[in-house]
Amino acid sequence: MWKFIVRRLLITMPQVVLLSILVFIMAQFMPGDALSGLIDPNIDPAAIEEQRQKLGLNDPWYKQYTDWVTSAIQGDLGQSFRFKMPVTELIGQRLVNTFWLGLATLIFTYIIAIPLGITSGRYNDTLRDQMITGYTYIGFATPLFIFALVMLWVFGYSLGWFPTGGSVEPGLEPGSFPYIMSKMNHIILPALAMALITTVNTVQYLRSEIIDTKQKDFVITARAKGASESRVYRRHIFRNSLLPVAAYFGFEITGLIGGTIFIETIFSYPGMGLLFMESVLQRDYSVVTSVVLLFGIASILGALLSDIILSLVDPRIRIK
Repeated sequence: MWKFIVRRLLITMPQVVLLSILVFIMAQFMPGDALSGLIDPNIDPAAIEEQRQKLGLNDPWYKQYTDWVTSAIQGDLGQSFRFKMPVTELIGQRLVNTFWLGLATLIFTYIIAIPLGITSGRYNDTLRDQMITGYTYIGFATPLFIFALVMLWVFGYSLGWFPTGGSVEPGLEPGSFPYIMSKMNHIILPALAMALITTVNTVQYLRSEIIDTKQKDFVITARAKGASESRVYRRHIFRNSLLPVAAYFGFEITGLIGGTIFIETIFSYPGMGLLFMESVLQRDYSVVTSVVLLFGIASILGALLSDIILSLVDPRIRIK
């Protein structure tokens, strides 16, 4: 098992290096730079050019990349031109919000998906199964940003049940009970909006696993021995069907990364996704490259986590 993990880690390292190169090169192809479009037109162009030279923006891309990677390894991701603060500190503030949003989304996803998937798989080809399957088809066909906008309009603006922006009510003391409740209240609607769409994959996957497991020989044998139907489902079918779903957990993390960009932008939730969009619009490239790199690393680690869990579930896939 440890050999498998070590080998997967060795494969992951070149992926991270290649990702960093691609992210940096794509940032170089973006029009302008951090000093373009945000400078007072009355400032002497020579002074702007001098500042650009001082910041190394005129250096060859490979030298800029080398300097950027060297600083990143040391924990220095540069300075944000828009927020006037270190990128590391800025990302640290936003990362906490995105973490809690992602955690809440995962909790909602499995709370919804597991009962629906079990019900649909156990009672397949019945009215209950058709209703659940219809919900998943609608979820597959509905874009996340459209569904999020509808949720925001209905439950935020029309009914007023949830806040329509931000991550906490201003003026509350951090760590106090009202502060914690306000944070939870601001998370529920965006997390639920994302979970109701992302959950359809898990529902369909679990349904298929249960239907397939019901036809396995060990299930037929258990029924032939006189085991009750509830025992067959509880001890044999559900247990074996949930293991592959656990292996899908890492890919759920990867899917959340793309979803948070839309969700945080729509709900004005101050996390990594909203920071990314704001930085792109403001050409704050030091933040853009850092956020994209972190998102990419999280995706790679999510795939690695899925491989590890799957190797525990099915030892046959381990690399020898």
